[in-house]
Amino acid sequence: MCAYISDIPHGKITSSHNLFYNYLFQSYDYTTAKNYLDANQKAIESIETIIQLENIDCDFERQDNYIYTQDPNLISQFKDEVATVNKLGFQAEFVEKIPLPIDIVGAVKFPNQAQFHPRKYALGLANSITNHSGQIYEHTKVLDVKKEENYYLTYTNNHSVKSKYIVLASHYPIINFPGFYFVKMYQSTSYVVALDTHAPLFDGMYINEENPTYSFRTALYDSNRLLLIAGSDHKTGIKKDLSSSYTSLIEKAKSIYPNAEVKYTWRTEDCIPLDKIPYIGDFSEFMPNIFVATGFKKWGMTGTNIAAHIICDKILGHKNEYEDIFRATRLKPVKNYQEFGNVLKQSVQSLVIEKFKIPKETLDTLNKEEGKIIEISGQKIGVYRDKNDNFYGVKPICSHLGCELSWNNLTHTWDCPCHGSIFSYQGKSLYDPSIKDLEVVSIE
Repeated sequence: MCAYISDIPHGKITSSHNLFYNYLFQSYDYTTAKNYLDANQKAIESIETIIQLENIDCDFERQDNYIYTQDPNLISQFKDEVATVNKLGFQAEFVEKIPLPIDIVGAVKFPNQAQFHPRKYALGLANSITNHSGQIYEHTKVLDVKKEENYYLTYTNNHSVKSKYIVLASHYPIINFPGFYFVKMYQSTSYVVALDTHAPLFDGMYINEENPTYSFRTALYDSNRLLLIAGSDHKTGIKKDLSSSYTSLIEKAKSIYPNAEVKYTWRTEDCIPLDKIPYIGDFSEFMPNIFVATGFKKWGMTGTNIAAHIICDKILGHKNEYEDIFRATRLKPVKNYQEFGNVLKQSVQSLVIEKFKIPKETLDTLNKEEGKIIEISGQKIGVYRDKNDNFYGVKPICSHLGCELSWNNLTHTWDCPCHGSIFSYQGKSLYDPSIKDLEVVSIE
């Protein structure tokens, strides 16, 4: 059974972003680490204030957040994290037991964090905008943005909009140049399973530090509290068998709750900046009055609130106290040199090498419900064969920047290993940064 991602509440609102603050303190300085923490803590308070002022019913509830480990070799890192967070002015705690019924060797506890239903929250915000004479237009895909004197023209599939300011809040920026965000971050896919445990559930929100990653929390749904377990993370477009991505999460959940019943499954995709700090603010020094908010590294509930305050202040001409930490045009974002090298290597391989590597598979070797890049009349074609022996062909070249696509055998999609675009087997663009569908190839 599969649900749309909006059907199940899954928003974790926390300033606890894995073991992160000692990294910030060591890689940058005390001020950077403290301001990052303060910005996220203020975001939690801001979200709660908005919910109260606008009377938004979105299942908001305060919960403690835990980062835990079952690896004794990580204990020193956990204690260092607690010491750093406390030095920054927040009272974190090192604990050896947690309400989640598993054995651990240690955890960092962040008290009084929160969770909510993000779709209900977003609808509440939308209602507030329209109630204050704002206008929202849906089903209007933006295709391009061009500068005209002191204004910008935003082109859609049917119209153009003239404005002084533009905010690129499209998850992954759809404008490639001159921002160059496609070399400053990558996309990560993870999976979520919602289960009815038929047993009492715990309080709190949990995520482990080691691999594989498991994130646990609960959510209200149809007057029942479900267990949510997320994980099975991988770089989008990776060439591997992904068919067990949900299975591994289900097995983990049933190791704790043997009678758990799977209700829903879905996947999600997140933009990961190479230095682990989101990009918020000016899109580029060469395109004034265009702002960007991206790279929330799986912690977008607090990150988007921070972005809203920073960008709002910039438009109003106010200095935001946290804007320098998240500055999107920072010139030295790549402290994670190894990952930067991996991104460039993958891009080069897909853009240059793999395009000229002709596979030997033929249509006859394609199993039902399988997709492959095969050779037909001397051309590389992405072909999917459904259970009824219908064949669907596309040119397997991403419409974003031309990388060769990979077949995802779990979701039956064509995924881009360079920048994370995702397409249906019929070629429809599903996930950014692509905005154009794939070229369809007729299979006779």
